Amino acid sequence: MTAAAIRLSKRVNAVSRRHGVVTRTLWKGLWPGRDADSVPIGHITNGVHLATWMANTVMALLDSKLGPHWGTHFSEEGTWDRVLSLDDHQLWHAHLRLKSVLMRLVREEARHAFADRSHEAAQLVGSGLLLDPDALTIGFARRFATYKRADLIFSDVERLRKLLVNTSRPVQIIFAGKAHPEDTPGKKVLQTVHHFTRDPRFEGRVAFLEDYDMHIAHLLVQGVDLWMNLPKVPLEASGTSGMKAALNGVPQLSTIDGWWEEGFDGTNGWAIPAASSDETADAETADHLYRLLETEVVPRFYERTDGVPEAWVKMMKNAMRVAGEKFTARRMVEEYVETYYVPSMNGDAIPDDPPTA
Repeated sequence: MTAAAIRLSKRVNAVSRRHGVVTRTLWKGLWPGRDADSVPIGHITNGVHLATWMANTVMALLDSKLGPHWGTHFSEEGTWDRVLSLDDHQLWHAHLRLKSVLMRLVREEARHAFADRSHEAAQLVGSGLLLDPDALTIGFARRFATYKRADLIFSDVERLRKLLVNTSRPVQIIFAGKAHPEDTPGKKVLQTVHHFTRDPRFEGRVAFLEDYDMHIAHLLVQGVDLWMNLPKVPLEASGTSGMKAALNGVPQLSTIDGWWEEGFDGTNGWAIPAASSDETADAETADHLYRLLETEVVPRFYERTDGVPEAWVKMMKNAMRVAGEKFTARRMVEEYVETYYVPSMNGDAIPDDPPTA
């Protein structure tokens, strides 16, 4: 069906730059005699709807800095650079308000679990009852497909335990998401993660929010401190959850795949480089993940001046700047209109010869 769709389309595009490279390699056979670089498949990177995913608290802060009508011209050059001059204290305390809303949801979900279906202490702990509102909180929420590797952070339990239960610089992780009903391997990954939420070695610092929906997604991307994404390269076509988090000033820690290959600039999060081989990919990625958390992420979060992690807040501003400049739905739709829809409607020449039948 994909081949038929390509042959019947005037123009073909991938949904990120990295996806374009992979797609041209996969489908170069439809253009016999060509190498992948010359295959006429472009890309338009996905974007997310700002008004849907940016918290009202953050919007109000931008109103005070960019003016009340910034939403009508936020795609103009230079607009998002002004985010870098936001007051550190104001941005940090806006984030803490959003984090408190998330923590309130976690407690309410635990309360409902106790009232409705569970009297087991382990299950209540796994639902997040013991989470600390002041601890560095990592979010991981998405479809539980195996290539997204939700369970990778549990590769070395003892190394992770030392990170999570550190009494002076604790870390906690909130998971959420669902697996497709027919995806048995994906459901096994979810079960593995759920199992670790009950592990006493982690002292209640790993939680799983059930009944994942848009409401929970909103609160997660707005309220966690760090967004984690660990797809096996190059299997993530684009990904959008990290974009949603970044619009709220939440940095991302991710493998360099999908949108993050374009989005990461060294100031807005952390990147895990590609592994040296498929056979060692999981082990290498896990080791790099732990090292980043141990040596960069955790120290930066807990280094405070007058109660504010200034270096962390600077990264929050850059996360927002890059997401606003490059990864909104408005930018995406404009590119589709200009590059694909209007030329096709006008009957303009196809960029290259179509695939042979």
